[in-house]
Order: sequence, then C-alpha cells, then structure tokens
Amino acid sequence: MGMGREGEEREEGVMATDFFWSYTDEPHASRRRQILSQYPQIKELFGPDPLAFLKISAVVFVQLWTATYLHNSSWLKILTVAYFFGSFLNHNLFLAIHELSHNLAFSTPCYNRWLGIFANLPIGVPMSVTFQKYHLEHHRFQGVDGIDMDIPSSAEARVVTNAIAKSVWVVFQLFFYALRPLFLKPKPPGLWEFTNLAIQLTLDASLVYFWGWKSFAYLILATFVGGGMHPMAGHFISEHYVFNPDQETYSYYGPLNLMTWSVGYHNEHHDFPRIPGSRLYKVKEIAPEYYENLNAYRSWSQVIFMYVMDRTVGPFSRMKRKSSKDTGVSKKDE
Repeated sequence: MGMGREGEEREEGVMATDFFWSYTDEPHASRRRQILSQYPQIKELFGPDPLAFLKISAVVFVQLWTATYLHNSSWLKILTVAYFFGSFLNHNLFLAIHELSHNLAFSTPCYNRWLGIFANLPIGVPMSVTFQKYHLEHHRFQGVDGIDMDIPSSAEARVVTNAIAKSVWVVFQLFFYALRPLFLKPKPPGLWEFTNLAIQLTLDASLVYFWGWKSFAYLILATFVGGGMHPMAGHFISEHYVFNPDQETYSYYGPLNLMTWSVGYHNEHHDFPRIPGSRLYKVKEIAPEYYENLNAYRSWSQVIFMYVMDRTVGPFSRMKRKSSKDTGVSKKDE
C-alpha cells in the first residue's frame, strides 16, 4: 500500500502529528471483486435479516421497562444499572441503527427508517436518520479528506496528545462522534430528521411526565456510559484506528459480537455491506484466505487500553486519502 506521513516519518515512542496518508484506493472494493469472482455464492448471503424487527423490539421494550422500573430508585442504583445493564442495551440499539442504515431489516428502505426511529427511542436523543446520511458516506468514501466524518478532526488530534487527554476523549467519544459531522460538514435536515426529532421528543416528554426525570436520566446515562469507557465502545477505536500501518480496517472476533450485530466482523462488513451481521461470519468461513492474514482483535477492552497507553497512537492514527477523484474511491455502496 502506498502511504506515509506527509513530510515526516513515524518516530518510535513519539505520537504522530499528522494522519497516515494513502495514495491508493481503499481496500474493500477490490477485495470484494476478488472474493465474488472466486466465491460467487457469497451473493446468497445478501439481503435483510428476517429476525431484525423482533430482536430490536425486544431490546427497546426491555430498556423502556427498565427506565420506568427505576423511576424511584437512588442515583447510585440508576448509574450502576445504566453502566452494567442499560449501556449494553443502548449500544446494541445504536448498532441496530447501524444495521438499518444499510437497509438490512426490510427490503423497502422506508420501513428500515421507521424501524430505526423506533430503535432510537431508548437512546434518548434523535440520531437514527442523521447517522445514516453520514455513515453511508463513510462506506462510499472511506478515509477521504473532508467527506468521511468517522475520522477525528485535526483540532481533536492536536489537543488529544497524552494518556490523560486520550482517556477523557474516550469517555466523551460519543459526543465527538455525533457532533463532529454537524460542525465540519453540516447537512440540511429534511422531513425524516424532523420526524425522528418529533417522535423522540414525544417519547422523552411522556417518560418524564408519567415516570419522572430519573427514568429519562437512566436512558441518557445508559447511552453516555455505553459510548465511553466501556467494553462495547471499543469498536469505535478497533474498526479503523491504525495500529499496524499496513492495515486500515480491523475485525474483532470476540464474544461481544453476539450483542453488537456482529459489527466486529468489520473487514467483512466493509467488503460486503449488503450482508447482515447475523451472516457475516459466513463470509470468513467461505473465503478464509482473505481474512486469516489480517490483524484482528479478541478484546475491545484491550483495544481501549492500547489506545490510551500507547504513546504513538492517537486521533491522528487514521488513514486518509486526498479525494475520490484522485484515488478512484467507489461512489457506490456495493
């Protein structure tokens, strides 16, 4: 892969002051073509997950019931339940929304959007519709400067330069993840965004009116702690932060895939975004030679620890490319 730091080499024990810059296409489109030419049967895995609606509904109702159950509880109990239980459910729903952004619950895109708005309810803040807009660009223009909003801003990277700053950044990474595109590349809201907002505010207001502020606070806390210093949130870092300069996407093959729509199969997901998480493991089984030699993780908690403690790794540890025009990055979410 042709890449490097612009104007500098990475020094041992020193955090980088620029991103990794690639001068080749992102790796997934070419690997997709190679795999499909050799294993065309993989196309049989394409299409919606018929159980997605039931799985999402179960988590939504359990989480909303938990919020009402805790309406008179102590703040310590609410925080404890939020971290050790609710965080897993809300992060599961966040990744369900990720699944729905690829239309992997229904064949009709509109139905996926409605289900995404429903899955959004326990998260507490409207994000489902907006997430889809930016996430599909992350696939179509992976690493492209100014388009892929999954990559930290230069301002973030210049401030987050040591273990303490990285720890704080990890705790609040969900805020950076959510707000970064709104500041760097704002998109005008449409009818779907206003629908998402109206339905979410109605649920939030109803929860406060009938059950009190503690029930609503539980949902917000579950979202916040689940997106910060939390095992499931390790996927934010593991997916594309460059620990090995020859690789820009990493998979995770640990047990938390069972609770995260198998988002850990991230190389497989970027290679085949039309395959739902419940079937991604089959890609690796069918075409093992394409994935066995790639670095992968077994622990998201370890990834967070490595990110915080490794002095050479930080927000600059991401692969970027100049533009789709220059790199030939595909504009089609295949």
